Amino acid sequence: MSRLLKRLAQVRKTGDVGRLAEAIPYARWMGIAPENSTGELLTRMRYHADLIGNTFLPAIHGGTLGAVLEMAAIFHLLWETETETVPKIVNITVDYLRSARPRDVIAAAKVTKQGRRMVNVFVEAWQDDRAKPVATANAHFLVAAAADEPSVL
Repeated sequence: MSRLLKRLAQVRKTGDVGRLAEAIPYARWMGIAPENSTGELLTRMRYHADLIGNTFLPAIHGGTLGAVLEMAAIFHLLWETETETVPKIVNITVDYLRSARPRDVIAAAKVTKQGRRMVNVFVEAWQDDRAKPVATANAHFLVAAAADEPSVL
């Protein structure tokens, strides 16, 4: 069992979803962590100056927006589904809708279709107003090991 799945089991016992990010070094470094204080699983990327991509506006770099969208989908899959494996990204399509200002970014994910091996997730990110998203994404994840799949031969 991976370190992340061990952490997931501990977090599910305590109910403190914020501790899930502690097992993912990239999430810690980026300041991305899940929270469920409102009863809905949200992912927050805390603003820090290293996130700025356009110093003229200033605006948060698009790559970091893509990262928070992907992490929100992963946190959602780990927390809300009964997956026994770490979700592996197959593809992600990000739509950048407006400039993200130097403030925290919040994201929410929902599963739009789940099969035995693949899951489609829609993610939306905003800053001050949820009705004005800064970016959205559709992502596909592999959630079952290839060994689980029946042989075609």
